[in-house]
Amino acid sequence: MFLIRRIYEDYLPVNKRAIQEVKEIFLGHFPDAPRGDIESLAQRLSNPFLKRFRTILLVAENSSQHVLGFAILLHEPELNFCYLDYMGSGKALSGRGIGGALYEHVRDQTRSLNANGLFFECLPAEPSECADPVVRKQNAARLKFYSNYGVRKILGTQYESPVPGGSPDCLPHLMYDDLDSGKALQVDFVKSLIRAILERKYSDICPESYIKMVSQSVVKPVQLSQATDRTPAVKSHPSKTIRKIKMVINDKHDIHHIRERGYVESPVRISLISNELTRQGLVDSIPTKEYPLKHILAVHDQGLVEFLEKACLNAPAGKSVYPYVFPIRNATRPPKDLSLRAGYYCIDTFTPINRNAYPAARRGVDATMTAADTILAGERLAYALVRPPGHHAERKSFGGFCYFCNAAVAANYFSTIGTVAILDIDYHHGNGQQDIFYERSDVLTVSIHGDPEFAYPYFTGFADERGKDAGDGFNLNLPLPEVQEGKQFRKALAKALKVIKDFDPKFLVICLGLDPAKGDPTGTWSLAAEDFKENGRMIGALNLPTLIVQEGGYRTRTLGVNARNFFQGLLDHHDRT
Repeated sequence: MFLIRRIYEDYLPVNKRAIQEVKEIFLGHFPDAPRGDIESLAQRLSNPFLKRFRTILLVAENSSQHVLGFAILLHEPELNFCYLDYMGSGKALSGRGIGGALYEHVRDQTRSLNANGLFFECLPAEPSECADPVVRKQNAARLKFYSNYGVRKILGTQYESPVPGGSPDCLPHLMYDDLDSGKALQVDFVKSLIRAILERKYSDICPESYIKMVSQSVVKPVQLSQATDRTPAVKSHPSKTIRKIKMVINDKHDIHHIRERGYVESPVRISLISNELTRQGLVDSIPTKEYPLKHILAVHDQGLVEFLEKACLNAPAGKSVYPYVFPIRNATRPPKDLSLRAGYYCIDTFTPINRNAYPAARRGVDATMTAADTILAGERLAYALVRPPGHHAERKSFGGFCYFCNAAVAANYFSTIGTVAILDIDYHHGNGQQDIFYERSDVLTVSIHGDPEFAYPYFTGFADERGKDAGDGFNLNLPLPEVQEGKQFRKALAKALKVIKDFDPKFLVICLGLDPAKGDPTGTWSLAAEDFKENGRMIGALNLPTLIVQEGGYRTRTLGVNARNFFQGLLDHHDRT
């Protein structure tokens, strides 16, 4: 059993290990290849145009995430072609379908880029072209393998000519996979393609006179070898990879059920979203794991955490306590009565204390951390579908239906590896993460929300709140007017995304509010399903490891469809590079 994934960068520990294992397989499989081709792999992933090719690394991994095989694909964006540079598996693993699965993914990746074909080199199998019978046998097996996909040799050129001073034996053919399109090759395109390959891959051995001779040898019409009878390749999975988002649901969210008139933060929100995403095949659900309290204490004051745990434990059975006295915060004299102390820690009168609030909120953090760990394990998209929400919970206070700032816990966790950007697209300001990271420069906090002149929480979210001390300039608030449609919202979103792109984070955390939707009982905006899809597309285009954390959204009639459109847009434009 193995899975194939793409590796984008080397800063994740799981990716560092994978790249090292790729190097080991490479050196065993291609002992005569230039060492620079593999030694520069990590650098080429982080700098995609180091050799004027975008490098794409695919690995086949077992259940322990050890590499069984790999493919290095190069994409030339101007001519728009893909070149399979290397593909190999461990010597003891041949015949297990790894090569076929990798090549199918290479073809899928090439199709997703709308490239003008897939090209690569393959050594000859004829005695007149290759003297070593052992090598000829290996070459014949490779040619037969590729012929099953309709791959053909490009004929009638000087591509097989030896470079000046080089050996004339066993020179590679240039191969063409039309990806079942039947597309004919044009002379000018092939000339430019050959020049690009020789200049960028073989500049150290190919002089300009040789490159010019080979590229100019292409004549019209471009000749291809005769197609052989194709045998369907053995496939270990569907040839078209179905990408899904890893979804983690707070499996204890429904114990927190406030059955009071007007309390819109209800359990049905989770089922409406999860059922729609599952029905559409957009997600793979994974179970929530348990995490230690230290991750919460890393971003929240210990006094707040201890109060919530104790107050919830001692709340009357079946009843909720709401803050109704808000004492001036004198840290030396907090109220002794827990119902009075609620107002010491809470910012409003509608966020209840009851026996299930703390365990539900604590489990929401567990679900968020589980989703965050899938990102650290190499996934590019993960979704924590949690309630109660979290983005109004500050370091020392709770409110707005929120007890712990789930997004902040995850962002702080990511920050031990690299910089993080939090983008809050809830109707209400993300005061929680702003407060927690206000004096830090390693976590950029951005929030698009209703102007606090009219929208909760009223006292934060103003445009002039930019951060403090080391965090100065690392908080961006984009407060918007009371009336807002999708097109207007996207102008603010474009500004936010530019700031995030300039920050160049290693991770992105999205606080997903679906309350900008038309008719939401807590908002005034009018975003429709297509607007949520376009928002997802714009965010997906950043192509960052992205954790989405559910926040608000309370119009049950449209909650599922709006979530589905957002995630469909995100998937449509994420990883399209």
